[in-house]
Amino acid sequence: MALARSVVDRTAIRRDDPAALESMWSDPRTAVVRVAHGRVDVEPSDSPHLRLGSPSGPFDDAGHLRFFLGMDAEGRAFFAEVVDEAGEDWPTPRTVGAALDDRDAGLVVHAVALANWHETHGHCPRCGTPTTPERGGHVRRCPADGSEHFPRTDPAVIMAVLGPDDRILLGRGTGFRPRGFSTLAGFVEPGESLEAAVRREVGEESGVRVGEVRYAGSQPWPFPSSLMLGFYAEALSGAAEPDGVEIAELRWFSRAELAAAVADGSVLLSPRVSIARRLIEGWYGGPIAGSDQPLR
Repeated sequence: MALARSVVDRTAIRRDDPAALESMWSDPRTAVVRVAHGRVDVEPSDSPHLRLGSPSGPFDDAGHLRFFLGMDAEGRAFFAEVVDEAGEDWPTPRTVGAALDDRDAGLVVHAVALANWHETHGHCPRCGTPTTPERGGHVRRCPADGSEHFPRTDPAVIMAVLGPDDRILLGRGTGFRPRGFSTLAGFVEPGESLEAAVRREVGEESGVRVGEVRYAGSQPWPFPSSLMLGFYAEALSGAAEPDGVEIAELRWFSRAELAAAVADGSVLLSPRVSIARRLIEGWYGGPIAGSDQPLR
């Protein structure tokens, strides 16, 4: 999975040691990832890579939001810093993630996910008091009641529905650009298992009943805070009817039909950075040539 790659050890034990955080921040080898409003300082080239900065000032600075990302095998520390404005050429992980190497992909999704959480969870949900970052930016504490608050992650299931004749069911979302098709997906509800969420979402969006559900893999999707959990779902019925709310059109494809539709441009698939594309190509048996642009 494009955004599930990482080689930097998060070294969570260091988050509880303010002296160690300050020492790492002061180390001239330390690298800083800059983030602003979901965008990251990445060099946009044929081989995109992070433009890593150097630390400045003390780590514990109330005027700057910084957090510890981890260390590599050589002992180099990585931090992220939230800045006010993104550069004109700064991309989002959605557009550049698949092209980054393993190290940069892992650092980018970690940094953006934390930055998104800090941006929207700055007050205590119990009393409304502004909270302060702790543990290297992985916790916010309320100074009024002492409560700790941890980063939010929203689990979402995404599934390739396979028919009895080994065809795949793809849908065009109501917010997709024309000809855009992808797998079905939805958020897990409170008190619901992942398998139950797969069956419920497929039923709600297509009317198809699902039997066996097989786990395929997962990846973070920090837009702003999801974890995508991929599945293959075996359909017990072939009749599919779009709900008209989230799904505008549904189509069953054989491998030959999908390859032909992508080749002639009548179908645009989810980009390679998405778990949807990996599920489709896993069923197909290999890469499918075609557009790599976002569907929304």
